[in-house]
Amino acid sequence: MTQEIREWAMRLAECAGQDREQAQAFVEGLENCRELQEEFCYYYAHQDFLCQYRVAGYTVADVLVWQVDHFKAFLDRPEDMNRYRQDRLVWSAFHTLLEMRKQPERYLTKIREETGTDYAGKY
Repeated sequence: MTQEIREWAMRLAECAGQDREQAQAFVEGLENCRELQEEFCYYYAHQDFLCQYRVAGYTVADVLVWQVDHFKAFLDRPEDMNRYRQDRLVWSAFHTLLEMRKQPERYLTKIREETGTDYAGKY
């Protein structure tokens, strides 16, 4: 990963509300996962998702879409919403995929259960 992309990853994490230590941990996570690092570099260059790397069948775009849907569960807590904060949404999608590598079942449960309430049969 180039220094330019490292610095951008740090700024992205900080813009997403992470402190310097958390931002550094994010960069280190990317550096320790070559496949996700490639996805991140592609996003940096193209402002689009490559979607070749998967964790438990999910790409970074899948995680991002889940997060946009997931915001519906947080409508009463606007400070936690990512929908209108692109920097936080993008950072969170990559960060979530990094974390999914460690505990895939924890995130798979969230993806299946923590969705919006706007479809028939949800409750």
